[in-house]
Amino acid sequence: MKFSTLRRHFKEGARNTWRNGWMTIASVGAVTTTLILVGVFLVLMLNLNHIASELEEDVQIKALIELTAEQSDVDQIEDNINDIKGVESIDFVTKEEELQNLIESMGEQGKAWGLYEQDNPLNDAFIVKASDPLDTERIAAEIEKFDFIYRVNYGQEYVDSLFTFNQYARNIGLALIVALVFTAIFLISNTIKITILARKKEIGIMKLVGATNNFIRWPFFVEGMFLGILGSLLPVAVILIGYYFLTQNLTVLQQFDFVKILDFYPFAIQISLIIIGIGASIGVWGSLMSVRKFLKV
Repeated sequence: MKFSTLRRHFKEGARNTWRNGWMTIASVGAVTTTLILVGVFLVLMLNLNHIASELEEDVQIKALIELTAEQSDVDQIEDNINDIKGVESIDFVTKEEELQNLIESMGEQGKAWGLYEQDNPLNDAFIVKASDPLDTERIAAEIEKFDFIYRVNYGQEYVDSLFTFNQYARNIGLALIVALVFTAIFLISNTIKITILARKKEIGIMKLVGATNNFIRWPFFVEGMFLGILGSLLPVAVILIGYYFLTQNLTVLQQFDFVKILDFYPFAIQISLIIIGIGASIGVWGSLMSVRKFLKV
C-alpha cells in the first residue's frame, strides 16, 4: 500500500470519527468505562500474580538429617539431591546455625534456647529450592526416600493451599478481563455498524467508481482504532493517579513483608501501554467484526 493511500485512509478515519459527533462521544464514553474496569482488574491481577510469584519463590524444602549420619552420609545425600531433576539450589545448614537462627527469630523469648548451645538437640539440614515451585512436592517426596533423612518439611498444607488459590485467582481474573474486553469490542462494533449503514449510499458510489473492498474498509479500521485509543486515555490517567496514590499512602501494606506490590515505575509505563494497546486492538477488531457482517459491497 502506498504511503499516500495510507495517509488518505487515516485522514478519512479521523474525519469519520469527528463527523459522527454524539455517536463517537457515546462510544468513547462506553469504551472508557469498560477500559477503566479492565485496567482495575489488570492492576489487581498483575499485582496478585506478582505477590503470588514472590510467595511461590519463597517456598523451599528443609530436609533434616538424622543425628547418627556421618560426614560421608551427608555428602552422599547432597549428591543424591543434586541428581534430582528440577533442583535449583541446595544449601547445607549446621545444627549450630539452626539454633542461632531460632534464637534470633524468637527475639527475647529466644534467649531461653541459649541453654542448649552446649547440648544442641536440633538437626543439620539441607535447604533445597526447586526451579519451578510447582515441583516442590515431587522433589520433597524423592528426598524423603533417601537414607539418613529424618524428616522433610516444606509447609505442605500451606503450599498446596497457596498454589490452588493462586491458580484460581489467575484464572478468574483472566476470565473477567476477557469478558470486559469482549464487551468493549461489542460497543465499538455497534458504533461502526451504524456508521456503515448511514453511509451506505456513499459506499455504493465508491464501489461504482471502482473502489476495492479493502479501500473502503480501511477508514473504518482506522476509525475503530481511534475510538479505542481515545477511550483508553482517561482510563490510563485514572489508573496511574490511583495507583500512585496507592503506592504512596497505603502504609498498611508495609506491615506485611510478604505483600509487595509492583513499583510505580516501570509498572506505570507497562500498564499504560497495555491499556492503550487493548483499546486500539479492540477498536480495530470491533471494526473488523462490523465490516465483515454489515458491509455489503
